[in-house]
Amino acid sequence: MRLVLLGAPGSGKGTQAQIMQARHGLPQVSTGDLLREAVTAGTELGRAAQVVMQAGGLVADDIMLGIIRERLARADARRGFILDGFPRTQAQADGLSTLLQDLGTPLDAVVLMEVDPEVLLRRLAGRRSCRRCGRVFHIETNPPAPGDRCADGRAHDLFQRPDDNEATVRQRLSIYRERTQPLIDHYERMGLLRRIDANGTLDEVDARLEAAITPR
Repeated sequence: MRLVLLGAPGSGKGTQAQIMQARHGLPQVSTGDLLREAVTAGTELGRAAQVVMQAGGLVADDIMLGIIRERLARADARRGFILDGFPRTQAQADGLSTLLQDLGTPLDAVVLMEVDPEVLLRRLAGRRSCRRCGRVFHIETNPPAPGDRCADGRAHDLFQRPDDNEATVRQRLSIYRERTQPLIDHYERMGLLRRIDANGTLDEVDARLEAAITPR
């Protein structure tokens, strides 16, 4: 099973990818996590990305695709993977198609998680991330379970991202719509796109997502 999860910031891509990872044993491939890992490991691509990020720029597509290629070449991705939030532009989608063709691992489906914009605003305002392990929680709908800790055994160190305020979120959603609509059209033409209603509880969305990826 090789999937891409598309959706606006706050649509629940990361949370649902974590649930699917636990259920199906497929790695969640998040570009943010990959960048942090590559920088920490000091790989060639990680060093190149760090220079760009320290200058406040956006990491170039060729660097991101190189990091993703390295990740998908690992043994745990042979059975499949869940790409969380990538690609985000048409250029990235074209690069990803070429990469996956080279690896002989074409996509099985692209799931678009659709959420009402006002719901997204509420979700993002309550979102918290862990500084240590990078996991994402929500103070109302998905807080850390009692006793839940990072992989190193320490308690989660939660913080709110500075860009999770209403004005910034509205701008991010506007940019998302502008950049992502071509991707939606692209994957629809390829016959890969599947839409789900991502409003509702975690369990409700999880059930819809599983139904969407079940072979028909």
